[in-house]
Amino acid sequence: MKYGIGDKETAENIWDDEYLLSIEEADTREKVFMKAAYFDTEDFVLSRNDIALRVRMEGTRIVATLKWRGKNEGGLHTREELNVPVTDEACFIAPDPQLFKESEIGQEVIALIGFKKLHSILETNFLRSRFRIDSGEGIMEVSIDTGEIITSRGTEPICELEIELFSGEERALEAVTHKVAEKYDLTPETRSKYARGLALLGLR
Repeated sequence: MKYGIGDKETAENIWDDEYLLSIEEADTREKVFMKAAYFDTEDFVLSRNDIALRVRMEGTRIVATLKWRGKNEGGLHTREELNVPVTDEACFIAPDPQLFKESEIGQEVIALIGFKKLHSILETNFLRSRFRIDSGEGIMEVSIDTGEIITSRGTEPICELEIELFSGEERALEAVTHKVAEKYDLTPETRSKYARGLALLGLR
């Protein structure tokens, strides 16, 4: 579940929320700087097929990711996702689609790209403040992201709450997020960071 947060003061209040603190798993709080680049071909063959190829530095860790079949309903985001750890920082400049060759979606992406070159079409830089919670019906990660989306046609701020379900039923996720959203008058964010970046570029 993803919600827009109106201001940084509200974000800080959610970080210190008594209800979330009461179901927090011990020693899971951390703050990680994340820098990501999203790649596509000159004719945007990946985004036209609803596929995102992202390379993200999470602290000192670098991860290459494919996302596809994304959909959302009222702030509830579901998608297929494949993550591959990488060690070469050059991946931020020119990721090799062969990283994903062991998967079916990877083979599809390799075929779509063919001999075309990949280039960065947008970036995101943000601080993720996160911790894990156990509601008794589900284990989730609460993340508060603050930063910006950067494109050649402008920037847009990031200030949002994400709560991701790790195990348990979807209703457990909905119960927690609706309680927090109602308390802080949060608005469901129906677009991913990538979709917002594409909108800035005039592509979606």
